[in-house]
Amino acid sequence: MSDAAAATMEFHPQPQPGVAKPWAFPAPERGTLDNGLTVLHCHRPGQQVVAVEMLLDAPLDAEPEGLDGVATIMARALSEGTDKHTAEEFAAELERCGATLDAHADHPGVRVSLEVPASRLAKALGLVADALRAPAFAESEVERLVRNRLDEIPHETANPARRAAKELSKELFPATSRMSRPRQGTEETVERIDAAAVRAFYEAHVRPATTTAVVVGDLAGLDLAQMLGDTLGAWKGGSAQPRPVPPVTADDTGRVVIVDRPGAVQTQLLIGRIGADRHDRVWPAQVLGTYCLGGTLTSRLDRVLREEKGYTYGVRAYSQVMRSTPEGTGAAMLAVSGSVDTASTGPALEDLWKVLRTLAAEGLTDTERDVAVQNLVGVAPLKFETAAAVAGTLADQVEQHLPDDFQAQLYVRLAETGTVEATAAAVNAFPVDRLVTILVGDAAQIEAPVRALGIGEVTVVPG
Repeated sequence: MSDAAAATMEFHPQPQPGVAKPWAFPAPERGTLDNGLTVLHCHRPGQQVVAVEMLLDAPLDAEPEGLDGVATIMARALSEGTDKHTAEEFAAELERCGATLDAHADHPGVRVSLEVPASRLAKALGLVADALRAPAFAESEVERLVRNRLDEIPHETANPARRAAKELSKELFPATSRMSRPRQGTEETVERIDAAAVRAFYEAHVRPATTTAVVVGDLAGLDLAQMLGDTLGAWKGGSAQPRPVPPVTADDTGRVVIVDRPGAVQTQLLIGRIGADRHDRVWPAQVLGTYCLGGTLTSRLDRVLREEKGYTYGVRAYSQVMRSTPEGTGAAMLAVSGSVDTASTGPALEDLWKVLRTLAAEGLTDTERDVAVQNLVGVAPLKFETAAAVAGTLADQVEQHLPDDFQAQLYVRLAETGTVEATAAAVNAFPVDRLVTILVGDAAQIEAPVRALGIGEVTVVPG
């Protein structure tokens, strides 16, 4: 380009940022259908794909003894045919609606998730209602789902991260607790499941009076009350007493378990314990402190173990709610996870413990706190752009017996939490002498250097 041409070129003015608009997590409206089913709905203008979350009070601890995994098989079988459609017909009807349907079981209960264009919401709600009201549970379909689940288990066992999570649950919780065992069952328990067991579990625990529906999306012009009444409202069922929720107990005595994988070139780390859940007033500070410790690429663990030492591609610290009670108690899993090359296992653990001890001795910095608040609170509007994200969070609140404004208040409390509070919460969440460490790797190479660290009794188990 010539100098003359450059001199006459006109540049478009650089766009300037506008004034930030106030934002708060949306508040739902509540209602109850004639059959006792609870409904939360939230109008989100412009969200033409509506998200529906169905919460069924069928927790894992309700599974009959020896049938771990029956809740998972039941959840998967809900979309495998009804009294109106075969499995193939049901799938075709969903496709005609442009809808996706998913279901899974976890400790609090079974969750059924639907996403569908708003224009086809009525039809899709009818299909979900049929699946909940009169699932077929055909023997051939249940047998297929059982075989599929049995095929999945060896792959999960071979996955180092999944194997570490399984071992941590086994170590933390007493053998009598359902939480100590795999959520989706073992080979021994799953192979016992048949159509009769699935139906018995369904009839014992699935009914409208103990079910909640969360509907989020652009509901303008839709007669949602009529739609719900004609579909989910047609589901009949008796009342039920609230299920007692057993207390969560755990042993977090500091110790190390090495799951032996001879020849492994990497070691999978999972370090955890049980701590406060969202009902506890310390939760906002715990969220903030945990994020500073290992929530992102700029957090302290990553800065030391990845940037400075090059041990890993990334280490994360997080808190995940396990289960809450109507009385406002519960527990969350507090954990640090990542992977390092085998030779660096000892040094990486040594530096990780140094980070935790430094945190206790020196605390977080104001800069770390400010960055964490910006990342957690500042990007919240982007995180909840979709109807599915809002519906999922509202469903979590229902599942955890929290008030409808919990998420909105959480962001206010996060912004108000100071550096000292965040430090204290993180130190209490990850005490150096109360952490159960699971290492999936080559015991012949990592056992001696790990024992030398003195971070707890070391046990080696088969991989």
